[in-house]
Amino acid sequence: MSIAFNAFEIFEMAEQIERNGVKFYRKAAENISDKDTRRMLLDFAVMEAGHEETFAEMRKQLSNQERELMVFDPENEMALYLQAMANGHVFDLKKDPSQQLTGEETINDVLEMAIAAEKDSIIFYLGLRDFVPATAGRDKIDAIIKEEMSHITILNRKWQL
Repeated sequence: MSIAFNAFEIFEMAEQIERNGVKFYRKAAENISDKDTRRMLLDFAVMEAGHEETFAEMRKQLSNQERELMVFDPENEMALYLQAMANGHVFDLKKDPSQQLTGEETINDVLEMAIAAEKDSIIFYLGLRDFVPATAGRDKIDAIIKEEMSHITILNRKWQL
């Protein structure tokens, strides 16, 4: 069964990823006693909320034609990748990562989970770039990818302490 995704739906997926990130970072911060780590997690929640707003704005600004625009994918690789995502084989957009938190995790457990989630986001956004023409905000997606990469760097530094 083949499922096609348009630009509007892809932005909706990106918004959900960011909503999940906000919930994860806020819940993780609730259970961390170290003030610096808690502040970092809450700062990340704010950044993820900003990403969600960016994707929502980009989605709203799509023209009717762009809303239905499908990427040229002669080898069907993008469609297969998005299908795998939709089925939860890459990562499950419908699954709330904050529900994985029990409150018993160590700081390193939380950081490891956060790094994995950031990697998943980057992978998705790299695929998303192919759906977005340069004139429709590809540079915004590039900026979000760079920020997510910086999150991994910060999380990794903190994890190694």
